[in-house]
Amino acid sequence: QAYETRRRLIENFPELEEDGAIEICVMKTQGDMILDKSLMELGGKGLFTKELDTALLGDEVDICVHSMKDVPTWLPDGTVLPCNLPREDTNDAFITANGEIKKIADLPDNSVIGTASLRRQAQILAQNPTLKCVNFRGNVQTRLRKLDDGVVDATLLAIAGLKRMEMQDCATAVLEWDEMLPAVAQGAIGIQCRSDDERSLKYIDALNHMDTHVCVNCERAFLEALDGNCKTPIAGQARIVDGQILFRGLIAMPDGSVKYETEKTGAIEDAVKIGKEAGEELKAQAGDKFFEMMVEMSPQQVLGQL
Repeated sequence: QAYETRRRLIENFPELEEDGAIEICVMKTQGDMILDKSLMELGGKGLFTKELDTALLGDEVDICVHSMKDVPTWLPDGTVLPCNLPREDTNDAFITANGEIKKIADLPDNSVIGTASLRRQAQILAQNPTLKCVNFRGNVQTRLRKLDDGVVDATLLAIAGLKRMEMQDCATAVLEWDEMLPAVAQGAIGIQCRSDDERSLKYIDALNHMDTHVCVNCERAFLEALDGNCKTPIAGQARIVDGQILFRGLIAMPDGSVKYETEKTGAIEDAVKIGKEAGEELKAQAGDKFFEMMVEMSPQQVLGQL
């Protein structure tokens, strides 16, 4: 992602092609390093951004490049995220060992699916509650090796990530929204900088893809309205169709037994409002008790439902 950002910067500003004009600082976050626990057990999405925020505010780096689905809805004071690169395919890839089963619904009862995502788990179990989901983290190669070794019968990965690694041929099928609604901001790359850094703002503003930016802002407004945490399965996606924004969102119990869904359409300039209203609608439908239970449940209790 950082290398793609550098390529686009040089394409737009040839002076940045000089040696030393752009330096890439590869940083490891806590979320990258601890792979034997689910994100829920570790404490949430900020695990992938804290170290980068610290480096940015400490003037160690000028911009940070993020997978937007890992970025909390709040940003540290003194920073902004005004740029999204053109978005990849947002859907999830379904991968089975033999490549013959192409739908979740076609998996035999009691099949084991590897995923660390409660969003995916809830939607999987809503289709077939006999399926078993097990924690599955690590890089793509590690996950595919576990699949080949028979540790699990199937797994799901963002097709965008597979495409970036030129591994899309590993996908048995790409799931449409009706079968697996993707995560908020899935497939989107965002660029963050200090709010008073005019030089960086000039450079990254030129890279912003407005359609992607509008859709991501709609989805993040939905998530913010729900005040979502990593114990709550939440999915939300926006796309622009015939000059209007179409948004679909859902929340669910981790075991898939309860699911609330919404779909909204409106003017592109109302994207944030549409996302916020969708979140407020589902929050009202589910009721306070639903979210109180999500907060009160320990990670072990949530995982125990699965």
